[in-house]
Amino acid sequence: MVRWRRGLSPAALAAAAVLVLAGAPSAVGADALEPVVEDLDGPRGLAVGPHGQVVFSEADGVVSRLATRGKRAGSVRELFSVPAGFLAPAVDARRQRVFALTTAGEPGTGAGTLYRWGPHRGARPIADISGYQQRDPDPYDLEDFPEDSNPYGVAALPRGGALVADAAGNDLLRVSPRGKIRTVARVKPMVVEVPEGLPDESPEGEPLPPAGTPIPAEAVTTSVVVGADGYWYVGELRGFPATPGTSHVWRIKPGSTDAVCNPKRPHRGDCRLYAGGFTSIVDLAAAPDGSIYVAELVKRSWLQWELGAEPIGGVFRIPPGGGDAVELAADQLPLPGGVEAGRNGKVYVAGPIFGPGSIARLQWRG
Repeated sequence: MVRWRRGLSPAALAAAAVLVLAGAPSAVGADALEPVVEDLDGPRGLAVGPHGQVVFSEADGVVSRLATRGKRAGSVRELFSVPAGFLAPAVDARRQRVFALTTAGEPGTGAGTLYRWGPHRGARPIADISGYQQRDPDPYDLEDFPEDSNPYGVAALPRGGALVADAAGNDLLRVSPRGKIRTVARVKPMVVEVPEGLPDESPEGEPLPPAGTPIPAEAVTTSVVVGADGYWYVGELRGFPATPGTSHVWRIKPGSTDAVCNPKRPHRGDCRLYAGGFTSIVDLAAAPDGSIYVAELVKRSWLQWELGAEPIGGVFRIPPGGGDAVELAADQLPLPGGVEAGRNGKVYVAGPIFGPGSIARLQWRG
């Protein structure tokens, strides 16, 4: 099973009250899913490139491109491959560049690395994200491992660089076209209430407090996207105990450095709360009309799934400017790994994130 950030800090058990967020996502009718690429192995990374082409990745590290227009519509071409990990790399595309981001792994294997591909130079590593995090420890770490790194989400920038969301570092990084890395923002832990239905002990064998007890949980920043407004949006998974409804989307001022996303002061500074009420966010997408799409791995939380809950995730649309999110294709998406929004209202979903999967186009009634 997947092991996400889940540390407990006994000293923080008496922390302040939980941040309460209104406007939890709601569901709409049975929207249609149209498969466009099938027989994939653990698809996760997803992007829309030039001419509407869909770029996607699989668990073996292969990144491919699907043509959606013209005489070659429906054909798939392998572009390149990067070292395989326990999950497919995250990908994003802008103009003729494609970025692929590998997740955590052993040093020297190509894990924890950002790659950039171009049609003339191929794929090459441009930034050692895990190495950078060794020199940039998380000051809000709860697990006695502040140098930990698990690069998980990537977003291409207009001038050739990229943004990286690190799920273990709980931060957002900016990588320049030449590979220089800077910390954009750090997301602080949040006090949550232990949900109902957990066992008496944590996965590490520590006794757990009863349901309703406030404990701190790390953000686990899994996703990043550049919105139509130019702002940078970051999504959280929420670490142990993965309390449902406690994952947020943050909105960060472009060009920020060392900003702090603070659940206790969510509307101050260069990083501000944009939307809440989500559970186990694994990907974000930005549409040209200003809406933001959110992919939840499991609507009952990743931890409840590990404990035996049905692995049904969801995709939600936040309207332009914010507001109540609406679920699309309700209860039809097992373990979605990625979501992407193209032009003309087209939305694509990748999943399940483990095992046999596909890329599907989501037809929904707006």
